[in-house]
Amino acid sequence: MIAMKHPLEKLTDAELLQRYSGGDEAAFQEIVSRYKNSLYAFLKQFLNQSDLVDDVFQETFLQLFTSRKSFDPSRPLRPWLFTIAANKAKDALRKSQRTAAVPIGTLTESEEMSFDEMLNALSSDTAVPYDDVERGETVARVNEVIANMPDNLREILALAYFNQFSYKQMAEILSIPIGTVKSRLHAAVARFAKDWKAAVGSRKVK
Repeated sequence: MIAMKHPLEKLTDAELLQRYSGGDEAAFQEIVSRYKNSLYAFLKQFLNQSDLVDDVFQETFLQLFTSRKSFDPSRPLRPWLFTIAANKAKDALRKSQRTAAVPIGTLTESEEMSFDEMLNALSSDTAVPYDDVERGETVARVNEVIANMPDNLREILALAYFNQFSYKQMAEILSIPIGTVKSRLHAAVARFAKDWKAAVGSRKVK
């Protein structure tokens, strides 16, 4: 009796890359399908420019294709993939010499919310029902505040809170010491809290 093939979705990342290196195009498509949503969301949060997001997204998977033989199967693919994306995103930002996209003054008044509540709202952006207007507005406000943060702080928030990478993984992705990861994340949280409070307060005064 001939054994049935395992569906591609049941294979590990390393097994998929191995198959793809052997000429199985469907294996690469499975990798893309597995990570496209989280990777696109990360690039959207980090870059905040739709034209750059699409370009970097495509370049990331192109780089994955060209570097597939250098992948170490003993290490998880996800951090490696995000490392490629982060590097490509930084290159794109340097080339575009981007400026802040949304002025803080456009934020609308909101009730006091904890930092975690705001981050949870943003990280579940795609799951917000269309008729849940209040939550949708909170997501938009959080997005606007983060859009105005420096690139390195916005990047660390995207990796830590929205993609749940560990300190060690973030250190590898960003090529910085773990101590720097921790201090940068602390600075990002403090900056976010400060900007949010200032934005909401300025709207209440008017």
